Amino acid sequence: MNYLPKLLLMCLVLYLIRAVPFFFIKGGIKNRYIRSFLAYVPYVTLSVMTFPAIVNATGSYISGCAALAVGLVCAYVSENLFLTATLCCLAVLIADLVH
Repeated sequence: MNYLPKLLLMCLVLYLIRAVPFFFIKGGIKNRYIRSFLAYVPYVTLSVMTFPAIVNATGSYISGCAALAVGLVCAYVSENLFLTATLCCLAVLIADLVH
């Protein structure tokens, strides 16, 4: 199979997505609302990719949602990553045993 045309098209599309804004925005973005919006884009993208994976990772929506809830509360209260991960694992085990 000849993948070269597909690969070149993919490279062109990715390059255009990254290069076109440079042609339209000569100076920096001065509007504080747009700058604030762009500052949150990485966090939103990470959240959109992570939350469905958390719920679907265990194979059971109940244990996935339990881990998500425990993780959110623990991360907000303690901000300790090891403790949060440990409690999420325990929440999955308990939810699977109960369910």
